[in-house]
Amino acid sequence: MKRSIVWFKTDLRLHDNETLVRAIEQSDEIIPVYCFDENHFKQTAFGFQKTGNFRCQFLLEALEDLDSNLRLLGSGLVLVKGKPEIELYKLVKQFSVQSIFAKREVAYEEKQTQALVEKEVWKLQCSFESYSTSTLYHAQDLPFSIKDIPDVFTTFKRKIEHEAAIRPIFQKPLKIASPALPVMQLPNLKEFGLNAVVKDNRAVLNFKGGEREALKRLTHYLFDTQSVSKYKNTRNELLGSDYSSKFSPWLAIGCLSPREIYYELKKYESAFGANDSTDWLIYELLWRDYFRFMMKKHHNKYFLLSGIKATEHTNKAFDAENLLKWIDGKTGNDFIDANMNELKLTGFMSNRGRQNVASYLCNDLHVDWRFGAAYFEQQLIDYDVCSNWGNWAYIAGVGNDPRGKRYFNLEKQALQYDPKKTYVNTWLKN
Repeated sequence: MKRSIVWFKTDLRLHDNETLVRAIEQSDEIIPVYCFDENHFKQTAFGFQKTGNFRCQFLLEALEDLDSNLRLLGSGLVLVKGKPEIELYKLVKQFSVQSIFAKREVAYEEKQTQALVEKEVWKLQCSFESYSTSTLYHAQDLPFSIKDIPDVFTTFKRKIEHEAAIRPIFQKPLKIASPALPVMQLPNLKEFGLNAVVKDNRAVLNFKGGEREALKRLTHYLFDTQSVSKYKNTRNELLGSDYSSKFSPWLAIGCLSPREIYYELKKYESAFGANDSTDWLIYELLWRDYFRFMMKKHHNKYFLLSGIKATEHTNKAFDAENLLKWIDGKTGNDFIDANMNELKLTGFMSNRGRQNVASYLCNDLHVDWRFGAAYFEQQLIDYDVCSNWGNWAYIAGVGNDPRGKRYFNLEKQALQYDPKKTYVNTWLKN
């Protein structure tokens, strides 16, 4: 009998999950596992928690939902906590596992962890298989090698749209054969040294983790409200649940597949028609792909002060005072402070807000951009390593922006996007 582990990471779903499908095809029994990597709950070099309470709460909800969905198919989710290379080694030994199936990683730390696991389990003659499950376009289908991907997005977009195709989705399994698995004991935030999440009634959405919630949101935004048909016109708004798709938290931990969004969007277009807004949603998914492929190309450069640029950037002195004013929403700029309050109290901020607060930190406060990226890593419910660090490098002028450093005129931005100060008044209230 061949028994395999499916190591779930940021692919917490049953739909369109090649890792899970391949494991079922090649095994008699599978054991779904999630490891709370102890390194994800430590303080980073920038002084922030790697995982804050909003994202951790969302993750716990997603794991509870995944376990529930797996139980309906005859399986379940095994939770372990510690170093993945140690905890997965123990499970391989305990259950006489012959293969581990997992999502393929591209970011520096995640790749190091994957290599450690592979090395350790190989000592038990356990093989390691990995699959790309995070992008709209598969890396193997790109019309260029990873090292030759253009560093300018528009060049990448033009070529990929004409010369690459989006693969069909993998269907959700109907049944999973597993050995008897114990009832999952879900930890709480306190066990990770985190405070309980306090809901704020000003939040744009009551985000809840899990594949079921993700698919519900997809149906809501596309078919129930047809909000997607107005997306291009409303995406820069700041208040309300439907000015943008809000898919990003579920995409970030893989409760939702980008290809699922794409094919549901194609169904929507068949029923209600395509327009600039439906095209724009695909455009945003393509940006998400791009940052992942860029991380694969440039490795750990996105975590350096100079980013992917060849020019050296002078080290900036650590300015704790300005950084704390920015974090606490006490800069004196109402538009910036309102956005930072929303982030602090809800774990979310609009795309328009993110660009403005990033520009302000880099260009007005002259703080090392990586502190901003690290704070977002702690705070954002939808933190994605590639998109977060790629976007911050872009704004700081050390990423993929061909125009160099991007500066936002905050007075003009506030007048354009919050002319009546509705947003500012909402988030500057005590």
